[in-house]
Amino acid sequence: MSFLTRTEGAHAAAPGRRPAAGRLSVAAAVAFMTLAACYMLLPVYWLLVSATKSQSDLVSTPGLLPAEWHLGDNLTALFEQQDGVFGRWLLNSLLYAGVGAAIATFLAAAAGYALAKYTFTGREALFSVILGGVLVPATALALPLFLLFAEVDATNTFWSVFLPSVVSPFGVYLSRIFAAASVPDEVVEAARMDGAGELRIFCGIALRMMSPALVTVFLFQFVVIWNNFLLPLVMLQDDTLYPVTLGLFTWQSQTSRLPELQTLTIVGALVSVVPIVLTFLMLQRYWRAGLTAGAVKS
Repeated sequence: MSFLTRTEGAHAAAPGRRPAAGRLSVAAAVAFMTLAACYMLLPVYWLLVSATKSQSDLVSTPGLLPAEWHLGDNLTALFEQQDGVFGRWLLNSLLYAGVGAAIATFLAAAAGYALAKYTFTGREALFSVILGGVLVPATALALPLFLLFAEVDATNTFWSVFLPSVVSPFGVYLSRIFAAASVPDEVVEAARMDGAGELRIFCGIALRMMSPALVTVFLFQFVVIWNNFLLPLVMLQDDTLYPVTLGLFTWQSQTSRLPELQTLTIVGALVSVVPIVLTFLMLQRYWRAGLTAGAVKS
């Protein structure tokens, strides 16, 4: 009886120890994630604080401590500098990133759908070449692209930055996976039996089924193009064609001669983050649906 009593007591005590260990693990995980979040958000905090300072406060006060509020004056000076060229840089970036990402997403969806739903000679070899394009760094392509555009006298133009941005090998890779997972072959065959053409099937049926996942492709490409720096640096000489990344770099390179540009560069960096944040917030629900596509079995 005593042995049974001790055994039952051990079994009764065991469940009490497991929740305590579980709570400790959760607390450790929360603490680690909090530290990681603080580490990653520290530059954002510094940017927010520094953007509110005047040039003298920026030099004389610690970077993480706030000073007298000058954000409104800094924003006014930012958009008035060089006859409002910063607004032009923002518009250029929106054109490069917004329109470029939209076209790149459509082309990637078409290519991924074709690779997923059609069987043709050399399909896997073509897909392997596309995957190879994912592995090639953008820095290795900048000079060859410059030489190609120079041959047709198209450097220092809008198209020299825009056209390379509409090609997304990684988007093709994701689109093929999403097309295979979210567009059933039975639906495609039923549409063909009803007399629908291939273009109508793709635009009217496949794109709608793939749309949540394509938002993920769009967001990836939008961020890549928005942060693009090396290609505009190589291609462009006219500052009215600069994206915001290259424009702020040119200001930062002149701070030794014009110290007031340091504050404008910081405020411009803060403003340049806003379109990316707004894009993520507007497309968040579609993005989440795209990331979880196929995760729930019906």
